[in-house]
Amino acid sequence: MLEVGRVLRAHGLAGEVVVDLWSNRPGRLSPGSVLWSQDRALTVRASRPNRDRHLVRFDGVGDRDGAERLRGCVLEAPVPPDDGAPGGGDASGPGGEDDGTLWVHEVVGAQVVDLEETVLGTVVAMEANPASDLLVLDSGALVPLRFVVGGVARGRLQVDVPVGLIDDPGAR
Repeated sequence: MLEVGRVLRAHGLAGEVVVDLWSNRPGRLSPGSVLWSQDRALTVRASRPNRDRHLVRFDGVGDRDGAERLRGCVLEAPVPPDDGAPGGGDASGPGGEDDGTLWVHEVVGAQVVDLEETVLGTVVAMEANPASDLLVLDSGALVPLRFVVGGVARGRLQVDVPVGLIDDPGAR
């Protein structure tokens, strides 16, 4: 399962919620789509864009109290089959080496190495950043995604970082 969004808050009195969609597949919120949160299936009844977010109504959530209970829930969806479309997949999902898309579930846990194959650390998380999303390494170092070269191969992710961005791992 991929994390594709989060319920931010209730909207109005009729059970709508504000969703921050992390996926680049807007169909994730099409009526009839099923998302999961904490082993609970949530079927989308209706959705519409609202600024940079979406207003969503789920089946079985008919009032503000029900919507409030969803506040903070992370929404998950199954990994889509590789449809072969360029840039296919979610911004946070599997893409494969052919299209260059990095998927969070493949990146977290990957060993990060520089061009000389020096191990810089292991990815423990990804952090959103307006300039470039960041790989968070177990050492605490942050590596902008713009410095990743290639995809994840054999549990390794190669980066081409400027000198001084990351402390010399041998100096510790």
